[in-house]
Amino acid sequence: MGDSTATNPSSATAAMDPDSEVVFDFQPYLCQYKSGRIHRPGGAPTVPAGTDPATGVVSKDIRSGPASARVYLPPGATGKIPVIVYFHGGGFVVGSPARPGTHSYLNDLVARSGAIGVSVYYRLAPEHKLPAAYDDAWAALRWAVTLGGEDPWLLEHADLSRVFLAGCSAGANIAHDTAVRASAAGALPDGVAIRGLALVHPYFTGREAVGGETAAFGPEIRPSMDRTWRFVVSDTVGLDDPRVNPFVDDAARKASAGIPCQRVLVCVAENDFLLKERALWYHREIKASGYAGEVELFESKGVGHAFHFDMLDSEQGVALQERIVAFINK
Repeated sequence: MGDSTATNPSSATAAMDPDSEVVFDFQPYLCQYKSGRIHRPGGAPTVPAGTDPATGVVSKDIRSGPASARVYLPPGATGKIPVIVYFHGGGFVVGSPARPGTHSYLNDLVARSGAIGVSVYYRLAPEHKLPAAYDDAWAALRWAVTLGGEDPWLLEHADLSRVFLAGCSAGANIAHDTAVRASAAGALPDGVAIRGLALVHPYFTGREAVGGETAAFGPEIRPSMDRTWRFVVSDTVGLDDPRVNPFVDDAARKASAGIPCQRVLVCVAENDFLLKERALWYHREIKASGYAGEVELFESKGVGHAFHFDMLDSEQGVALQERIVAFINK
């Protein structure tokens, strides 16, 4: 996560051109230019929904009012099965359920777990700053647990007493926010139960260092993360915003402790330089907060942040996936 306020030094002309002058460099995700133009270097490659030949999982895209999702059904589904509502990562600024890595991951997760997958399309910053993504995530969860406007897959197979929220990186942050919203009285229909919250390499931070952050971070990291957070959110106090620092004060701690999940799984990667210590902190803090459920921790050794999308079939990737599947099917 990084930024730059320096102009492009390639030429005097470029420096004077508002469509070439970089005002925010959020590598590797995007650059914003003085003109307001946004450039995402990786583009937005997508793959269509359909039948996955490797797993037999079938998927389809659904747009229903404010809720949009790619829904996945495992092969041979019979009876009622769990529902995984999944939020992709990408720093709140890139990604979608249709990205090849996310789509492959959901096919694999749904095939291994035997659950329905609901992978959420949410609006991206900076064109749509937070809380837009949070609002879209909440709308998608509400849509899913009201049986997707009578979508036949959900209507026939969704076990609403076994709903799971999951996400990676920024998506894990969104999953936590969604769980907090679900704690409000009457937020979800009767009979809906969120069994678990699975946070993979979650994106949390804070103004004060925790754990090994003091030794691991150079002096430039915290200001950079503060600018990056302010870039994606519409109104904030900075890194002590409870949406990115969920135990910052008593009110935030109470809200986090009240999430209506029976279990929380926090997954970290050994070489996740920026986010590992904060994820370990989240694990410690939620255990100490008064949260009434079970809290579990899983660490992937020798790998970095969000490694599993490029290493899904590796030993570490399979181990992480199997740990999440065990969490769902426990």
